[in-house]
Amino acid sequence: MSAKFALAVFEACALPLERWRREGLQLHIGCGMAYGYATIGAIGFRDRYDYGVVGTVANLASRLCGEAGGGEIIVSARAAAELPESFRTEPLGPLTLKGFRDPVKAFRLSAAE
Repeated sequence: MSAKFALAVFEACALPLERWRREGLQLHIGCGMAYGYATIGAIGFRDRYDYGVVGTVANLASRLCGEAGGGEIIVSARAAAELPESFRTEPLGPLTLKGFRDPVKAFRLSAAE
């Protein structure tokens, strides 16, 4: 998922989320992004398979997503380094994530003002 796409999803979801909140539903969207190599493809057997992604980068993105609060996009250090200057990032403290031996540097993403 590109940063531009993630921000567009949040923008597109703003009105429905607000309507649902007025109806008493508390729904939130958070996103995690990581950049790197992964294995992508059909997983399963001939009559039953799913399309999936496996690898450390997929696990990292999933863990960052789990750390993201409502309305937050959290990106890995490598993903943050690849962003164009039109995006701002705010460093978060190193995160201790399941499946990672060392704390992970992460950043909160926002569009440039």
